[in-house]
Amino acid sequence: MEQVTDHILAAARKVIAVHINYPSRAAQRGRTPEQPSYFLKPSSSLAVGSAAAPSSVERPAGCELLGYEGEIALIIGKPARRVGIEDAWSHVEWVTASNDLGVYDLRYADKGSNLRSKGGDGFTPVGPGLIAADAVDPAKLRIRTWHNGELVQDDTTGDLLFPFARLLADLSQLLTLEEGDIILTGTPAGASVAKPGDVVEVEVSAGEPAGLTTGRLVTRVEEDTTPFADFGARPKTDDLQREEAYGSREAAGLAAVGAILTPELKAKLESVCTATLSSQLRKRGLNNVSIDGLTSTRPEKRIVGLARTLRYVPNREDLFKTHGGGFNAQKKAIDSVNEGEILVMEARGEKGTGTIGDILALRAQVRGAAAIITDGGVRDFSAVAAMDMPTYYANPHPAVLGRRHIPWDTDITIACGGTTVQPGDIIVADADGILVIPPALAEELADDSIAQEREETFIAEMVQQGHSVDGLYPLNAAWRTRYQEWEAGKAHD
Repeated sequence: MEQVTDHILAAARKVIAVHINYPSRAAQRGRTPEQPSYFLKPSSSLAVGSAAAPSSVERPAGCELLGYEGEIALIIGKPARRVGIEDAWSHVEWVTASNDLGVYDLRYADKGSNLRSKGGDGFTPVGPGLIAADAVDPAKLRIRTWHNGELVQDDTTGDLLFPFARLLADLSQLLTLEEGDIILTGTPAGASVAKPGDVVEVEVSAGEPAGLTTGRLVTRVEEDTTPFADFGARPKTDDLQREEAYGSREAAGLAAVGAILTPELKAKLESVCTATLSSQLRKRGLNNVSIDGLTSTRPEKRIVGLARTLRYVPNREDLFKTHGGGFNAQKKAIDSVNEGEILVMEARGEKGTGTIGDILALRAQVRGAAAIITDGGVRDFSAVAAMDMPTYYANPHPAVLGRRHIPWDTDITIACGGTTVQPGDIIVADADGILVIPPALAEELADDSIAQEREETFIAEMVQQGHSVDGLYPLNAAWRTRYQEWEAGKAHD
């Protein structure tokens, strides 16, 4: 079998990678693209690795999240320009294994280009063996990845979102795929994080004819000790990047959503009014925890959920060009909100434009969001108001984002309706208003609120019977004794 050589690496003028192509990965990420999207990796990131001579990759100093992604790589054998899907596969000469490595700590730095996060030296090992493309069915290939000897990825090309021929034909519409170019075709679910000392292996095999394999592409992870200079982007990460790098909150060692807001706690909070919760928060010295000045499209509903956050900044035309289009922060927030979560938007109380419209609100509802809260305007108001999912808003407005806002960042601490909201805060909303509850206080707050509402039920009964509120509201010692007797009687009913 032919082997990947330095000559083959030197012939690669372009390395093109596909973002999402396996249904298992799309399900894991919570988004399925309608069309393929791509990014470039520099040819200087290429390396060869085998069991006999593993490649090495350095996790940059100060970085935490070196992600690995086993992929099938295609090597172009003859130029392709404006080829059709039916002819595209004939332009591929070789199939091999690859590992699309990258550091999530630098993902923010290049606004989607992935240059620094995935372009480092050694970040694209390929090989070791080559399978002749004309000897295999591209829809019957298998990709497997091992992390420290454990099988973590195992998938086939039978149900790709975008079959290989479609990728090649699509790319060739605008650029020439040249001899030697390498196309990375996406990774299945199971990609995760490797640490210094770890070994990652990737193998591609053919279902027919049996026995064709690239052998295992072996990469060892080392620690780089050279710090980043102070004149460029520095590594930084957060829980969202950890979740994406590891594949789930649980795999990243983060508390699952259900662990923070259990069904039992959620039921308790749903059983009490925000007015009661507000008084209990005030007893604990928390007076500025309400999101004020908003109206609900579904005021009859009581909503409890965990906050996800999105921040808009004032529009500046040059910055809107770089941050306003494409898969911007607004779309990322909508497309990553999970079932039962509440997306809270900081719009600075600016009422002169919309911050959400019918299509994105529908996407949030389909993903299971409990509500959307914005202290700005809402577009397509009639359609948004007709949805089952509540939206809390300042006012309707027909204008789009670019008039007053730029979608800037997600899952950060924000200000909305006069209070501070952090990702993971518990939001409770009803006809009286919207409260932000620190998760650490939620359990005792719920219990004390339930107890308070029982007392108030008794008080209301006494007032209904004609008693004065003097000494009754709040309960003095005598009335508290009567309340306790009333409570004991209820317990025996």
